[in-house]
Amino acid sequence: MKEIKTSGRLNGIGEYYFSKKLREIDELNKQGKQIINLGIGSPDLPPHPDVIAVLAAESAKPNVHAYQSYKGSPVLRKAFADWYATWYGVTLDPDTEIMPLIGSKEGIMHICMTYLEEGDEALVPNPGYPTYQSAVKLAGGNVRSYNLTEANGWFPDFDALEKEDLSRVKLMWVNYPHMPTGTAATEEVFERLVVFGKKHGILICHDNPYSFILNDSPKSILAVPGAKDIVLELNSLSKAQNMAGWRVGILAGAKERISEVLTFKSNMDSGMFLPVQLAAAKALTLGKEWYDALNKVYGERRQKVFAILDHLECKYDKGQTGMFVWARVPANFESGYALSDEVLYESNVFITPGGIFGTAGDHYVRISLCSPVEKLEQSLERLLANN
Repeated sequence: MKEIKTSGRLNGIGEYYFSKKLREIDELNKQGKQIINLGIGSPDLPPHPDVIAVLAAESAKPNVHAYQSYKGSPVLRKAFADWYATWYGVTLDPDTEIMPLIGSKEGIMHICMTYLEEGDEALVPNPGYPTYQSAVKLAGGNVRSYNLTEANGWFPDFDALEKEDLSRVKLMWVNYPHMPTGTAATEEVFERLVVFGKKHGILICHDNPYSFILNDSPKSILAVPGAKDIVLELNSLSKAQNMAGWRVGILAGAKERISEVLTFKSNMDSGMFLPVQLAAAKALTLGKEWYDALNKVYGERRQKVFAILDHLECKYDKGQTGMFVWARVPANFESGYALSDEVLYESNVFITPGGIFGTAGDHYVRISLCSPVEKLEQSLERLLANN
């Protein structure tokens, strides 16, 4: 029988790191290890009760179970527009400049498939979210990494980029507040990104899911005058509304760009379950008290993570934002992988090695804030017991 081979587009992609690591942790648990996983950023807190109530009420209706519009419900698009106006000071036309997504992760793929052809290049941050690189490759593009360094505040080195041949670069992936380093956005960097994109004809793709977590000043790059000409922004309800499993995101930008991406997206899905969209619209109306309460929880957890990192003799910036803490490992460890493995196998606690986010993260680790204080305290007790 003729051998069935996978497509060449999978060459060099590999299985997602956490997918493999979770299997290993599962095996260790079967051996009775009871691993505490401090690696993955999946919120453990529930959405607001009113959001769940809307989902339940709407799901009980007999006329909400059909296919939905590829562009999403007008109710959800209007809610996203109001949310952007309220929190970011950005005006978006809900009819033409907003496209709800089945999670922003799919939007990363949609953008790459819409704009990249064989041989096109995309600037991808190192360290950065691994999906940017995978999506570029799957779309047939070439990854052009740009290094982010602690010395440069984890921001792009625009002077270095200007010296490169950018003639084949079509997209640039950016993400502030940055994952994994927790670096908050600044208006100056956003302005420089818009200028850079316009100068070189590079579509700036900004991924913005962490702007409300431990951050007093949520920002959108679309607030920069003229940004819509050269920017697409992804956002998500996964983190700030505790709705990761609901898969609700947004793509925002100029009418022309949204229309172009819709051409691809409309061939990939048949819309989102309407009750989910209506519940998401409710989530977008939550006020400051919701975000304050959420950040109070994360703030308490972060203090416990700081204590863990202090015990491990890691160095970190206490001003980080987002739902992780990024830290440099001690000099006696050759990499974050080495420290991660030692903590896992000796103390039954898993922390993420920074190298999975790119070579620039090799000497770092990342700890998630998505575990209750009790779990974090238990993790520290295990580490102290193996001191």
